[in-house]
Amino acid sequence: MRQERTGGPRVRAGHRVSRVDALDRQIIAALRANGRATYADLGRQVGLSASAVHERVGKLESSGVIVGYHAVVDPSAVGLGVTALIGIHPTDIADDNEVADALSELIEVESCYRVAGDESFIVKVRVATVDDLERSLGRLRRIPGVARTRTTVVLSTRFEGRPNTGDDEGDVT
Repeated sequence: MRQERTGGPRVRAGHRVSRVDALDRQIIAALRANGRATYADLGRQVGLSASAVHERVGKLESSGVIVGYHAVVDPSAVGLGVTALIGIHPTDIADDNEVADALSELIEVESCYRVAGDESFIVKVRVATVDDLERSLGRLRRIPGVARTRTTVVLSTRFEGRPNTGDDEGDVT
């Protein structure tokens, strides 16, 4: 019988795991590589029983280390062939929370990063065409608190979303 994880994460507000051990990191890496793996598959990869992996994954979810599962989709395959990184320069009286809330309402904004420097945010936008990008930029610039934007159009993506479990084994020093 195939055993699969169901439901979303059970996150307790403000609660974080104080320690993630090497086995947890292996499980996290395996899940990042294949979020649909069964507990039995994960157990074989890390040398634990399916029930032991199930317990560890549950703890990782409930503590907020694992915050969700999602499908990775090729943007071009769903008609989103233009990707841009847009720096958001704030006005002098901008409220970052209000700007971030407004950015979250724009469906084309895939990611939003609060950054240091002249820009307050960098957002990743995916749209179908350059004309759609121009319309998106207009919507971004109309958000209260946005003084101006700086746009970089992505020509190609060499990699993104790489699994990184924070394990520095294998790093060259």
